[in-house]
Amino acid sequence: MNTAHSPAPLLSVRNVGKRYGDRVALQGASFDLWPGEVLAVVGESGSGKSTLLNAIAARSAPDEGTVQFRQRNGELQDVYAMSEAQQRLLARTDWGFVHQNAADGLRMDVSAGANVGERLMGLGERHYGKLRSTAMEWLQRVEIDAARIDDAPRTFSGGMRQRLQIARNLVTQPRLVFMDEPTSGLDVSVQARLLDMLRQLTRQMQLAAIIVTHDLAVARLLAHRMVVMQRGRVVESGLTDQVLDDPQHPYTQLLVSSVLQP
Repeated sequence: MNTAHSPAPLLSVRNVGKRYGDRVALQGASFDLWPGEVLAVVGESGSGKSTLLNAIAARSAPDEGTVQFRQRNGELQDVYAMSEAQQRLLARTDWGFVHQNAADGLRMDVSAGANVGERLMGLGERHYGKLRSTAMEWLQRVEIDAARIDDAPRTFSGGMRQRLQIARNLVTQPRLVFMDEPTSGLDVSVQARLLDMLRQLTRQMQLAAIIVTHDLAVARLLAHRMVVMQRGRVVESGLTDQVLDDPQHPYTQLLVSSVLQP
């Protein structure tokens, strides 16, 4: 990825904060995300990673700060100045959201094909043959046997469900996908396969992504840049290899050393 040719950021986050009663969950979070860039948000449980992701993805309005997304016409628009209908349209077209638990991002009792085709129908596609062929193509892209197109996700393994959720999100060719701990709870071999697939898809589609993870290996494999969070604040940010190989903040140093210890 080369951001030098990108004239402007795709997403601009400035001083985003969130409180729950007296507890400060997020404070002063700021960063830019460029087209085609993968950004990892790392930190231990309770560091504010998911709060930040939900605030950026218009799932939980922040108490302060701004989140701006560049529309296809080039205009940078405040996400929270949009109407609910505009936010919903954005969420099912230019954005995707991959949940940690695939069941939260799928309709478990309808077929795999219907799960993938549903987002296309939301954009007005009504031709059954086209919906089915596109769904089949996407199942194959995420390494699910096309013969399973009429099977419900509840009959799938955890790894297959997660891959189906990814297909459901990517079928509308979004420009930005949010991922909340996408490999958490999966077996190591299943994780590796999923990560390899995600890396290929983000590159092929020039897809920007924000990935929340507590796993530094996931960040190193997938992300161009990363931000490190502690107690609701961004304490360090930079190129992924740079941050992991030469961490500057004591908390980042602790995170890296704890991973490296036998």
